[in-house]
Amino acid sequence: MALVSTRSMLKKAQQGGYAVGAFNVENMEMVQAVIAAAQEMNAPVMIQTTPGTVRYAGLDLYYAMVSALAQKAEIPVALHLDHGESFEMARDAARTGYTSVMIDGSKLDFEDNIALTCRVVEAVGDTPVEAELGTVGGKEDDTVAHSVAYTDPDKAGEFAQRTGISSLAVAIGTAHGIYKGTPHLDVELLSRIREKVDIPLVLHGASGVPHDQVRECIRRGICKVNYATELRIAYSDGVKAYLNQKPEAFDPKSYGKAGRESVIALVKDRIALCGCQDKA
Repeated sequence: MALVSTRSMLKKAQQGGYAVGAFNVENMEMVQAVIAAAQEMNAPVMIQTTPGTVRYAGLDLYYAMVSALAQKAEIPVALHLDHGESFEMARDAARTGYTSVMIDGSKLDFEDNIALTCRVVEAVGDTPVEAELGTVGGKEDDTVAHSVAYTDPDKAGEFAQRTGISSLAVAIGTAHGIYKGTPHLDVELLSRIREKVDIPLVLHGASGVPHDQVRECIRRGICKVNYATELRIAYSDGVKAYLNQKPEAFDPKSYGKAGRESVIALVKDRIALCGCQDKA
């Protein structure tokens, strides 16, 4: 089927008490893997590209790949710009055909974040917009390689109301990158945010977060869970294992297939974790 909007996809998840898995891809094999896994699990799925990925190959190339494969799939597939770093990138992604975009103004002050987000919402029309709100610091946390951020519930409510966004990425102790230990997410903070915000909530930086914490976040209102680093590792590990066994291999299709199979296994597991199996 054709690419679908994330608006109805996430609203359905919110009403059903599950989350949609959102998976960052880097190449054709990873796109194939995510859609194949979702097809096998009969699950809705979101495929995402980051600004770095977009700069590597272009919005139009990823749109063409994902839309071509989605046409052959029997499950809902959405294409999302993850962490859009500028107004222009978010606008161009929507114009290219991405079915939702994120504008990440989380490093700006509150009013500047609102202003940037409102510009994007107005520019992209019916395309759903995700934004992020969080302030770095506030708690000590030595389990991650980068500083963590936390979202103020009152500001989250105001932000959602003033911007008209379709979903909000909240900061409750996750961080992008690799965890040095076991993270402990502030699920009580998540519940307070949920009381103030009625649109779908998004959990970023889920790679490496223990499954029980992810499940608890979904129970408390998370409707979309982002995975990026784990997919990169899975693909690379699959390729490395193949080349270790067959160092003479020179056909990219052979080790690309190995990487693809590794990503399929991971995505199936994460779809089950999100509770969206058989929700297509």
